[in-house]
Amino acid sequence: MWKDYSAGYIKHNRASSVTVMAAAFISALLLSLLCSLFYNFWIYEIERLGAEEGIWQGRIVGEIDTKQLESIRNFANVKTASVNEKLSDGQEAVIDICLHNRRTILTDMPKIAELAGISQEAVSYHHSLLSMYLIRDPMDPAPRLIFPFLLGTTVLACFSLIMIINHSFAVSMYARIHQIGIFSSIGATPGQIRICLLQEAAMLCVIPVIAGNLLGILISVWIIGQTNVLAGDTAGRQEAVWQYHPWVLVFTFLITILTVWISAWMPAKKMSRLTPLEAIRNTGELQLKKKKKIRILPLLFGVEGELAGNALKAQRKALRTTTLSLVLSFLAFTLMQCFFTLTGVSQRMTYFEGYQNVWDIMVTVQDAGIDSFEKAEEIQALSGVADSAVYQKAAAKRIVTEDEISSEMAALGGFMHAPENYVTKTEEGWLVNAPLVILDDSSFLEYCGMIGAAPRLDGAVVRNQIDDVTDPDFRNRDSHDYLTGQQKTSVLRQAAREELTAEVPVLAYTREVPELREEYGSLDLYELVHFLPVSLWKQIRGQIGGEEEDFYIRILADDTTSLEALNRIKEELQEILNPEYEVLIENRIQKKIDNDHMIHGMMTVLGGFCVLLALIGIGNLFSNTLGFVRQRNREFARYMSIGMTPGGLRKLFCIEALVIAGRPVLITIPLTVLMTGYMIKISYLEPVIFIKEAPVIPVLAFLFMIAGFVALAYYLSWKKVSIVNLRAALSDDTMI
Repeated sequence: MWKDYSAGYIKHNRASSVTVMAAAFISALLLSLLCSLFYNFWIYEIERLGAEEGIWQGRIVGEIDTKQLESIRNFANVKTASVNEKLSDGQEAVIDICLHNRRTILTDMPKIAELAGISQEAVSYHHSLLSMYLIRDPMDPAPRLIFPFLLGTTVLACFSLIMIINHSFAVSMYARIHQIGIFSSIGATPGQIRICLLQEAAMLCVIPVIAGNLLGILISVWIIGQTNVLAGDTAGRQEAVWQYHPWVLVFTFLITILTVWISAWMPAKKMSRLTPLEAIRNTGELQLKKKKKIRILPLLFGVEGELAGNALKAQRKALRTTTLSLVLSFLAFTLMQCFFTLTGVSQRMTYFEGYQNVWDIMVTVQDAGIDSFEKAEEIQALSGVADSAVYQKAAAKRIVTEDEISSEMAALGGFMHAPENYVTKTEEGWLVNAPLVILDDSSFLEYCGMIGAAPRLDGAVVRNQIDDVTDPDFRNRDSHDYLTGQQKTSVLRQAAREELTAEVPVLAYTREVPELREEYGSLDLYELVHFLPVSLWKQIRGQIGGEEEDFYIRILADDTTSLEALNRIKEELQEILNPEYEVLIENRIQKKIDNDHMIHGMMTVLGGFCVLLALIGIGNLFSNTLGFVRQRNREFARYMSIGMTPGGLRKLFCIEALVIAGRPVLITIPLTVLMTGYMIKISYLEPVIFIKEAPVIPVLAFLFMIAGFVALAYYLSWKKVSIVNLRAALSDDTMI
């Protein structure tokens, strides 16, 4: 009997049934699509990081013999420990380590280093890879917020989709309280009522849930393919390969089925407990539990404003998903636009514009040393090359005595503010990092001429500058002399073995630096940079070591604005350097284009998530406005019976739509202003710079999209209400 009744109800109430089926289908589709895209993004980032930086979680650098390596491998949580042959040199070995339980890496790596007899300063972490597993090192200076943002957005979107399914069932079932009471009065038991409602849920949702999940998977395959097509021209980009783990399918199916079952079971349980009299007396109308005086809407719109406010308060629980989704989607979208606008401004000021007159082409010569490179003059002679420099970097240390410190630095507190991981107090003074920048001889002599130093190849030039460490404004810090500049020599120490030293003459102390694409004193404010020619480096390399595995060629072109001219120079460089050297060549203009493409791609992905979140709220709104029409018929009929015209009803609907669309703006704009103001403050940008480039048009477009869909939902609802029969609505007691 109940099976026949359920089939008859579904057949005669197609609108209600289609609403539930559509909600289940769309929610399952979006849930499946969302989980599939998120999984593919996660896998892609891990694979990209592995290809570019290597699959390692922790790294130890030092003089490590076979016995120490074996002790590292025997550590209980170590999965693999291998020597990185590419980064290791004759003196120091680089050990890449992966753990079984990566969650304990921040506590296990110091223990592993101690077990091997290595200083904890030699330990480093693969922060970018660990962040993909939500492992955060407090010492990591980079914020790495994109993945947590995507994860939070995905979780929130999944929750909103679940709420849509839940709400669709609640609307459908609570609309039938009156007829359930009639069944109960003629002998139907609570168990029979629950079974009836649950089997209806199964009949309505099995096919939509399966179809939605499968279609979501197919759409994710198409999106990944289109992403590869659109981003195919991006230099250095790794192609995305669509992947799908069985557990993702299991998760999406289980969460959808469980949501359907709970969404049907909870209203069914509540309805089955109603007494026959309570159920029969229920008209299905929305009621205010507690009436409050609403001041703003009546003041602005009169009686219709008060009625609209009461109606929205009565629907507050049903509209919770809509409100939350629209507010969060609009907030996320505006913050994303502001964040990437600030990022673009900062990158342009500090990188592309900051180095615009320094380099046009940058060549990284991999696995080679500057001391054996003999093609610098040939590169300088290329047509279209205005200036070039060949250089390599190396790590070293130096002791700064108290007598060497300048009066300006002493006034700032000397090394009082220096962190222990950069500066070490010794009996002689302070041991600081002294990075070496090794220039080809021609570039070094040109640099000496620029600063007015003696043009010699047997000494070094010391960067004699330190910024005010007490000033957090990194863009406009005051700078001071680091040392007195009286010392005629500088004793450099090997970074790994400080007892190994080399004394070099100092040709000059200066704040001027050679034109290279390098930053000094950005992370370690107390580093004492030394510039020296390759001729001197060949003499001290055995004692100091510590050079990086690659060296660089910086080129400034005659025509700095033509991409074609830079590409031509790039091709000529490849002819000179290949196949003897393995090189990576960067083009400033092309890099700017690629960077813009990357930012636009990230904005498209994140914007897609925001749009999806907004569509979830809009879908819930359509479900509410169309699903509650029947329950509000008596409400509208009463208004019309006391003289409200169709125009008044239309105004009431417009007010409700205005409140629904305007609420995200009223909540989001103040929060966005506060959070953007905070971002501007910590980035030390002038507010007027951001205001000139504020993303007004994208934010307005997103707002108009939301407002348009809200207006459409209420328009369709109005069309259904406008044909209501006054007498039929007031006397509606039908079973079906």
